[in-house]
Amino acid sequence: MFIIENNLKENYKIVRRKTMKLVLNLSFFLFVFFSVSSKSFSLTDYQIKKYCKEEKRVLSCIKNLQEKRSNLQKGNLIEIPVVPYKR
Repeated sequence: MFIIENNLKENYKIVRRKTMKLVLNLSFFLFVFFSVSSKSFSLTDYQIKKYCKEEKRVLSCIKNLQEKRSNLQKGNLIEIPVVPYKR
């Protein structure tokens, strides 16, 4: 009888530990999902002008980046070119 009670207590502890771990992971996932997923960070006008100051065609650069920002804020996909790193 005593051995059965100890086994039940150990099993209860294991189940409780797994349940707590599951609840913690689920709550962490939901927190991250809802805090990050709905935000999109776009450049301000000042940052666009500062970036395009170094380009050859300043006005076309500004227009292009403002159009991409508008598409991003509307929820449309934008193309982001990847430039390889030169040493």
